[in-house]
Amino acid sequence: MTPKETLTRATLRTPKAAAIAGILFSVLMTTALLLLRASVPADPLEQGAWLNTNARVVAFALNLIPFAGIAFLWFIGVLRDRLGGREDRFFATVFLGSGLLFLAMLFVGAAVAGAMIVGFANRPEELVGSATFHLGRAVAYIIVNIYAIKMAGVFIITTSTLALYTGFAPRWIAFLGYGLAVVLLLGSSYIFGILVVFPIWVFLLSVYILVENLRQPSQVEASRPEDAKPTP
Repeated sequence: MTPKETLTRATLRTPKAAAIAGILFSVLMTTALLLLRASVPADPLEQGAWLNTNARVVAFALNLIPFAGIAFLWFIGVLRDRLGGREDRFFATVFLGSGLLFLAMLFVGAAVAGAMIVGFANRPEELVGSATFHLGRAVAYIIVNIYAIKMAGVFIITTSTLALYTGFAPRWIAFLGYGLAVVLLLGSSYIFGILVVFPIWVFLLSVYILVENLRQPSQVEASRPEDAKPTP
């Protein structure tokens, strides 16, 4: 197999890889958010009773987040590869920046929550209801439910705009993205668990990319040198 043929085959597989990475991110992220929603009260001022009953479930949900982040990074990379030369520099900067900021703040919020679980395991009688617990709870809540959600909304807006201008996704997904982004930007302070909207939208986009890739006829066989007719 020649280097040129290897490069061609890797490029043809990129859209499918993007779809798989996006679907994996959606499943892991949605699972983690639903587990957290069911285990941790919505009120950031609660006293931490869930540490006595649901700490293991919360720890499991937090351990899913790094794997979801890895899948999301792959999703960003292969989406940019799919756009190729059609990607505008301005939107590319906002697209990449908002995605990385979303992941960074999501990881920080998860790390703070994980630190509270570790602290509770060492000193359970001292942490619950303490000022340290309330500080950590408030920091995790604000980072994820205010800042990370806002960056998710910006990511959806820029991705939807790129979809409209380049046509790599249908217009209805782009317009749906605009509507969901407005909800994320304006409703994050009022609707607990609204972040689940983000992986759902990524799931729709990923499924479309996967279906579109499967519908396209394979170009690999046609690109092989041995398929060419011999010259008399």
